Amino acid sequence: MGGAVVDDEPSDVKAPDGGWGWAVLAGGFVITGFSYAFPKAVSVFFKELIREFGVGYSDCAWISSILLAMLYGTGPLCSVLVNKFGCRPVMMVGGLFASLGMILASLATSIIHIYLCTGVITGLGLALNFQPSLIMLNRYFSEKRPLANGLSAAGSPVALCCLSPLGQVLQYHYGWRGGFLILGGLLLNCCACGALMRPLVGPKKPQVQELQAVDQAEKKPKPLKKLLDFSVFKDRGFLIYAIAASIMVLGLFVPPVFVVSYAKEMGNEDTKSALLLTILGFVDIFARPTCGLIAGMKWVRPRCVYLFSFAILFNGITDVVSSQATDYPGLVVFCIFFGLSYGMVGALQFEVLMAIVGTKKFSSALGLVLLMEAIAVLVGPPGAGRLLDTTHNYMHVFLLAGCEVILASIVICLGNFLCIKKKPDEPEAHLENGAPAEMEKLNSLPEGGKTESEQPDGVRAGSGKAMEGAEKSGGVGNPETAL
Repeated sequence: MGGAVVDDEPSDVKAPDGGWGWAVLAGGFVITGFSYAFPKAVSVFFKELIREFGVGYSDCAWISSILLAMLYGTGPLCSVLVNKFGCRPVMMVGGLFASLGMILASLATSIIHIYLCTGVITGLGLALNFQPSLIMLNRYFSEKRPLANGLSAAGSPVALCCLSPLGQVLQYHYGWRGGFLILGGLLLNCCACGALMRPLVGPKKPQVQELQAVDQAEKKPKPLKKLLDFSVFKDRGFLIYAIAASIMVLGLFVPPVFVVSYAKEMGNEDTKSALLLTILGFVDIFARPTCGLIAGMKWVRPRCVYLFSFAILFNGITDVVSSQATDYPGLVVFCIFFGLSYGMVGALQFEVLMAIVGTKKFSSALGLVLLMEAIAVLVGPPGAGRLLDTTHNYMHVFLLAGCEVILASIVICLGNFLCIKKKPDEPEAHLENGAPAEMEKLNSLPEGGKTESEQPDGVRAGSGKAMEGAEKSGGVGNPETAL
């Protein structure tokens, strides 16, 4: 008889760092691509929608805004559903919602109908896929997790390069209604990706031990599981991360929104201006996995939060410098460096959060962070647009975005350096790899089990080495550990 299949990560199961985890990574790659690229790809149909319903461009732009707001703002709801039902069923239902929204939108008779179908229903479906895919990736990878995060994040630029041309082809041959219908069918692939999210399986135990474990479990009352764990707000590392991420999002998405219009303002033709986003996306594709490889290095990983801070600073400085661009080659150089820094941020943002809060609290922490970022996502681009309407100068838009991003890098770097310090008189806190698993096992031995003195020498030595390694490397983001 084998161990029970559970969706929560079992305490006695080590992340496989491979095996079926690569299938989980492939599913996460596709889900990330749909989640981040779909709001941008839908903009291909805006001209047809303007002609069909007699509305303005700003009215159509709300479709993408609502999609992004649902992706970020429903974070806590996704956390509750994942903690209640598990990742796989939530993703399967989410895939159905994402597909249904686009299919219903193909029958729309007004722009409000499209808001509700494409924005709300499809946005909710993508949100129910995105967050669980990150959680499962965290459970299947530990040592190789930075690389896995980088590869998964690369799905965003790859999908953008594919979905936008596909949308143009569909619109040309089938119109916007036929295009929406086909894209709805394409989103059913989210269900297939959800099916890949197989729960981890506990190790096999002898029948006698398994029966004893069942008897003990029946005697002990089961503690109520928290559907949304607000205790993460007690973690100073999480608070610093959440504040910095919210500030960062205010300016992070502004340059890609305005760079094409900036190029057109300089007198460049439409196709030449649109090429800038292709350059940005192409660089982004290679930047994310490369940054994941660097973040996984032995010396870099314990200091990953500072690499993340550097990536944010690099992005902000790129925005500030690009505000002085006066010709098309200058914008090309900007897109190259922006794609590089943007890819670094995309590869590291969830890796750092995973390292800060740990596996058990990651689903709740991710939902709460996404909710905080949702507010910034709704405020950032419209605020930059209002500034542009007032000043009629793109330089001020890029300066504002750069200053906001630079401020975020200062907050997370100084906050962790000054506020997260190790207390030498207290035992080492939870770390992702090494000591914590060993120490939790030793500290949670049942009555009648072996004490440390009764353990074989190899166990005691391994535990000691793990603790020694933990003291040298330090943790990430926990109040008792250094970054």
